[in-house]
Amino acid sequence: MSIAKSNDVNVNTIDFNILEVQTYTRLNKGDKEADWEEAAAEDLTELEDKGAILDKNFQIKQMYEIEIFSKIENDPYGDFHLAVGANATKCKVYLSIREGSKVSYNPRFEQELLILINKSKVRANILINIFDEMLPDIVSKIAAHVRVEEKAVYDKNEAHLIAEAYEPTPTTNDALIFHYDKKDTVNDKEKVDYANRGFIKSVHKDELLIEYVKIKEGKPGRNCRGEFMEPKEPIEANVPTFTTDDTIKVVESEKNIEYRAVENGYIALEGSVYTIQSDVDIGEISFKTTGSITAGVDSDVNISVKETDAVKDAIGAGMSVEVSEIDIEGNVGSNAKVIALKANIGGQTHKTATIRADNLSINVHKGKAYGKNIHITRLEHGEVDGDIVEVSQAMGGHIRAKEISIELCGSYVNATASRLIEIKKLQGSENIFTIDPVLKKSAQEGLNENQESIMELENSVKNIKKEIDTYTNLVKDNQATFNDVKKRLIHYKKNGVKMPTSFVKQYKQFQKVQEHLVNIKKEFNIKNDQLNLLTTKTASFQDNIFDARIINRDKWTGYNEIIFKLVDPPIEVSMKPPEGSPDKIFAIVELEDGTYEIEAVKE
Repeated sequence: MSIAKSNDVNVNTIDFNILEVQTYTRLNKGDKEADWEEAAAEDLTELEDKGAILDKNFQIKQMYEIEIFSKIENDPYGDFHLAVGANATKCKVYLSIREGSKVSYNPRFEQELLILINKSKVRANILINIFDEMLPDIVSKIAAHVRVEEKAVYDKNEAHLIAEAYEPTPTTNDALIFHYDKKDTVNDKEKVDYANRGFIKSVHKDELLIEYVKIKEGKPGRNCRGEFMEPKEPIEANVPTFTTDDTIKVVESEKNIEYRAVENGYIALEGSVYTIQSDVDIGEISFKTTGSITAGVDSDVNISVKETDAVKDAIGAGMSVEVSEIDIEGNVGSNAKVIALKANIGGQTHKTATIRADNLSINVHKGKAYGKNIHITRLEHGEVDGDIVEVSQAMGGHIRAKEISIELCGSYVNATASRLIEIKKLQGSENIFTIDPVLKKSAQEGLNENQESIMELENSVKNIKKEIDTYTNLVKDNQATFNDVKKRLIHYKKNGVKMPTSFVKQYKQFQKVQEHLVNIKKEFNIKNDQLNLLTTKTASFQDNIFDARIINRDKWTGYNEIIFKLVDPPIEVSMKPPEGSPDKIFAIVELEDGTYEIEAVKE
């Protein structure tokens, strides 16, 4: 730039040639600088020796003698867009050829390409003829391509590694990583749930909780500019000051120290001691206090919520709780969700609350409850869906289960079971008691799938039967002709006479008809067996309903209805026990005329 300025020309109009490259080295001793010594060209490869070049006292530099001139017009390499670049450490140097570049071959192309590359290296302060032993092969490869193409056009970017020095190994500072605290992090695209603040950090056996990464000293390097790259001193600032008890195991290696859970539960810090616990006693679960708690049903975390004030919620509005076991002494608020293996609710559930637990006990239920074994002291127009459901007092609501037992049944109760409904004392009316053998969603899906398969097989069997009849008649009608053709062919063969082509063709056609008849008969038998199996499976749904019972140990009062839902035919049979009726146990029976009726029976 200074030459361009002194000659009053644009810097872009001048170029240069490298006339000579001189390489100098020296090895300092301590603070004393040695004299620079020129290295001969044949000794340059020795400078790449790792032992010498990674000595921090070793220094290397290059000086270039150049001539500067005005650029020529119609430069043959004007459209050949080359660039030399390096990675961040300058330890790897690349030659890039830009998309859209064009160049024509000439006898001196290979030598001139090397000159262009070296000029670019000089501009980038990259050493020449050091660390670039792969360069001659790259130049030859590019030259060969241009020679074959004669006029090469690059339709995409191309990059080649042309120099590689010694990359330093970075220093590792120590670090303390709390893995258990990162499990609930969300990415930028996910909506943040401010209600779930991670009050409890659930952990599983053998899970990595905390990791201390030890310091690691880096290794020096030297880049393609000849610069020595000394690693920084490692910083040790996060050495653990905490301890652990026997619920957390410590695994130490050369690189790190791992703290892993010995058992399921949640991690807690008591003073300076980390421990895994399972039991939690808290006053309430609400947005203001804990936020939602989602430890998981397999976490072995057991929570006891102590809030008992009738005007407050132990589980606040909109809160979600998912643990192994939970004991709630108070109420569950609106839109709250509780999921556990075992749950006990001493208060009442809001009508919009949802409770799920294998073993579930609720004092006053107005919301939705799902589980296996469910006990409800007082049902007030809530919904219950389980396997075995026991209700002490039902004042309206919907119950669905395999077996239902109600101690005291009021009015407006809709109970549907697949095996048994038993009422100990009936005091109300407007109740509907239903037996449905495909009550559960899985059973309904199984029945629907079964019926679809039966319909497909019935159509298939019907079509195959028609085809069997058609081919049976075809074989029967042509049997005499076939036997005659067969006798003639045997006669021709025995006497060495050439068999007529028409006879042979007719014989083979009849054979194919017979083979096809055998095959479709086999297919008919297989599909017919499948149809019988599926029909039997459907019938099993129907059989269950004849063993089902609706029992009222008390007298019938007011208006109540009993319903039995059949599978095949898909009909409902109902009856309304008259008020004061002493009949207690009801079942559905099939009459002699094939119709069905609900009758009082013995146990």
